[in-house]
Amino acid sequence: MVKIVVFDSGLGSLSIIKAIQKISKSEIIYFADQENFPYGEKSQAQLSKIIKNSIKLLDKEFSPNFIVVASNTPSLMLNLTSKKIIDVKPPLKEALKLSKTKQIGILATKSAIVSNGLTQYIKENNFSKKLKIFKINGSDLVDLVESGKFISNKKYCNKIIKKILEQILFQNNIDTITLSSTHLLFLKSLLKKQFPKINFVDPSEIVAKKILLMIKNNQSKKNSLKIFATGDTKIFELKLNKLGIKNKVNLIPF
Repeated sequence: MVKIVVFDSGLGSLSIIKAIQKISKSEIIYFADQENFPYGEKSQAQLSKIIKNSIKLLDKEFSPNFIVVASNTPSLMLNLTSKKIIDVKPPLKEALKLSKTKQIGILATKSAIVSNGLTQYIKENNFSKKLKIFKINGSDLVDLVESGKFISNKKYCNKIIKKILEQILFQNNIDTITLSSTHLLFLKSLLKKQFPKINFVDPSEIVAKKILLMIKNNQSKKNSLKIFATGDTKIFELKLNKLGIKNKVNLIPF
């Protein structure tokens, strides 16, 4: 049976887990590190310590085949090199295929957009100089998801989405945006409704397909999900219940 650990600082991992379970079968351990939310406001030194400790603990506790770092922020800011580790980065090549104006936005956390890692990642792709990439701070949108407002107060969410995106999109003729925080995938329907002509590119399917190739001949008979968290597990259970997930959340202390 293939065992995959998927983790980030909260609800973001669910978008990746949903995509994985849609096209393959495996045992998934979901770890929500609530105590360190949000990753997007951590320094590189802080984040490095958090992620290294998390990977070490999860590897020791669960002995997984793969560990998915389901957050763009550490994936961009840290050098996560291991055959066992799968990271999530902005799907720029897919965005380029969709864009007609060749003006693309990367919507990510504050830490990610100012990181050297994102600058280097863009350089490594060696895009044409005709392509222009705009880095957009989406930390306030991430908070809308983790706070649960994307369920309880859509009117407020729409107001914040408009405030953050409207001016930069239309002033720069941006027609494609990468959703480069896994939390942002929960806002995709609201984003599409407010900006119907914009392409919002979801990285979760790319990650899921990558995993499928790795486990193709070694899948489990059925999907299973166990959930662990730091912090108040009861509060996190309530958040999950609102999303229709009734699994028990187990405490995993550091």
